[in-house]
Amino acid sequence: MLGRSRTDGVFYPGCVQQRDLRIGDVERGAVVRRLERALREGRITVAEFDDRVTQAWASRTRGQLDELTADLPQDIW
Repeated sequence: MLGRSRTDGVFYPGCVQQRDLRIGDVERGAVVRRLERALREGRITVAEFDDRVTQAWASRTRGQLDELTADLPQDIW
């Protein structure tokens, strides 16, 4: 919940974690491009790519997007 602690329900202004931030089409598109590269390099299968792209466009938060690329190497991106 925006501005609330997840454990006690008390309001704390600015208490939104990075992973809970809302994202837009720019961020979704960046993840899709990263997934396209992973597919080209053979790091994920076509089925995984299709599933992750669908999830990327349905994502609402940064945390949801991060989960889609968590198993891909960071150093090449």
